[in-house]
Amino acid sequence: MRLTGTMRINAQGHLEVGGIDVLDLVREFGTPLYVLDEEGFRANCRAFRDAFAKYGHSLVIYASKTLSCLAACIIVEEEGLGLDVVSGGELYTALRASFPPERIFFHGNNKTLDELVMAVESRVGRVVVDNFYEIELLENVCERLGRTQNILLRITPGVEAHTHEYIKTGQIDSKFGFTLANGDALKAVDTVCRTKNLRLMGLHCHIGSQIFEMDAYAHATEIMVDLLAEIKNRFGLELEELNMGGGFGIYYHSGDEPRQPEEWAKAVMSTLRSKTEANALRMPKVIVEPGRAIAGPAGITLYTLGSYKEIPGVRKYVAVDGGMTDNPRPALYGSKYEAVIANRADREPDELVSVAGRCCESGDMLIWDIKLSHPQPGDILAVFATGAYNYSMSSNYNRVGRPAMVLVRDGQADLIVKRESYEDLIRNDVIPERLARGDVVKIAAGKKL
Repeated sequence: MRLTGTMRINAQGHLEVGGIDVLDLVREFGTPLYVLDEEGFRANCRAFRDAFAKYGHSLVIYASKTLSCLAACIIVEEEGLGLDVVSGGELYTALRASFPPERIFFHGNNKTLDELVMAVESRVGRVVVDNFYEIELLENVCERLGRTQNILLRITPGVEAHTHEYIKTGQIDSKFGFTLANGDALKAVDTVCRTKNLRLMGLHCHIGSQIFEMDAYAHATEIMVDLLAEIKNRFGLELEELNMGGGFGIYYHSGDEPRQPEEWAKAVMSTLRSKTEANALRMPKVIVEPGRAIAGPAGITLYTLGSYKEIPGVRKYVAVDGGMTDNPRPALYGSKYEAVIANRADREPDELVSVAGRCCESGDMLIWDIKLSHPQPGDILAVFATGAYNYSMSSNYNRVGRPAMVLVRDGQADLIVKRESYEDLIRNDVIPERLARGDVVKIAAGKKL
């Protein structure tokens, strides 16, 4: 068990976050419950911002896809970061939170026409263009709206970081970006230079997620600077920005060895400085995207233990009141987590169990083979490092409502995402007239069951 941010074990032996006993959170807000440590979240923002700022002109961008809600956007803006959005919904959330559009970067490999119109009309700072079709589509949008749009081109540099197969994005065989090895990257630059309404500000690359190897970042930087030099030599264009992506790894489970933000900054910036000098290039503005490393360690999820099943000589299952609906990552990636019985957090774990979810799927397992302190029905289980990708990937499978989320700091807990009710689950259901019956219509109109 690795405690981060303001997490600690209090005098009662309970887990505490933001100065609040998590059992008090459960009594007030119920379970499952996402808990976000505000001070930990802010500290992570500052750590990456400061690590790169000391090297010169830079911008750290928060990945909305890890955790997007109005409160998160407001905190990120207050900490001086940019924002990465990958859909109209994430952009809409950012704009509703009054996030400065000039610090918004719009990513995605298949942005729709409506999303590009929304981005251009909103005056987002950069659209990160992913393919030739998007160049044409975005140029047409700008022509129609009478606007010029600043863009970055996403490059697939051919660097394979050692991470899960599903979250590698920098290798040649990827759905993302313009491939460098086959000439598409230079062809894309040429294509953009021939447009009237697109202004090429720089390049972007991203080699994957949950990365611990700093050498991979350094190697990617070398490749991208060489490309900047080739663009200057071939097109006479010296680009102003270089977005090196991110995917910085965090601690989930024993065996994970996360590095410090300063190590990442050194790997990228020292390589960038030496390579630009060797190629007689100006230092571009550097943009990085830490990804899960900001929200991930700042979040925990609280569950109530319920049923259990013991198979002698095989395994003991203990079930929680959540599962793959609030955390699909174990089912998708085989992700591993650490957890503790929050109401006995000071006790040594003494029983090997596997934590099952409540969904009607054999694969709905949160944690296989973890030692917990004598787990019993009614105990509160806290699962660590769930701030990133859990809420944002949650679903209503089995018609289960998504959990609430609270923001905690200095002994205060504030609801930032409401728990979904049964009414929320049918809010968008529509009954065709040919199926309408009086009793169903009354219920759909709000009659109590």
